[in-house]
Amino acid sequence: MMKGKKSMNFYMRIVHRYLGFFLAGIMAVYAFSGIILIFRETDFLKSEQTIEKKVAVGLSSQALGKALHLKNLKVSNVEDNTQYFDNGTYNSLTGDVKYTSNELPAVLRKLNQLHKASTNQPLFWLNIFFGVSLFFFVVSSFFMFKPKTKTLKEGVYVSIVGVALTVLLVFLS
Repeated sequence: MMKGKKSMNFYMRIVHRYLGFFLAGIMAVYAFSGIILIFRETDFLKSEQTIEKKVAVGLSSQALGKALHLKNLKVSNVEDNTQYFDNGTYNSLTGDVKYTSNELPAVLRKLNQLHKASTNQPLFWLNIFFGVSLFFFVVSSFFMFKPKTKTLKEGVYVSIVGVALTVLLVFLS
């Protein structure tokens, strides 16, 4: 190699290092919110909130569930124009709905949007950047070691085990 000319390994290590420092903060937030998201179907860290809103009139129980973003909403009783469901009521003439729901604090709800962002939200770009950066980390980590070394070979085997374990767990769940 000519003196002064830097190798691909050199540049990969530099980018890997500084991108790693930058992403450390993002990864900490993603990790924290991801752990909280695991408990989304429990009442962990949630508090009861009374929600009052107006929706379309004359909705069926299925349409009401969609309008309120409540899965498996079932009307248990109907009296006059009032439909009763778990923790709430719906007036089919006025569209008034009142119900209680267990909700995460606003800050945690916002953090969970990191994992749920779709293409019509600005967080979508952060998710793409984060995913591409993590993929770069995968590739650049193999440039941290000289080719044909024992450490690199063992690292490849450990990576293959990581992929296999992840695929196995995905198909077992």
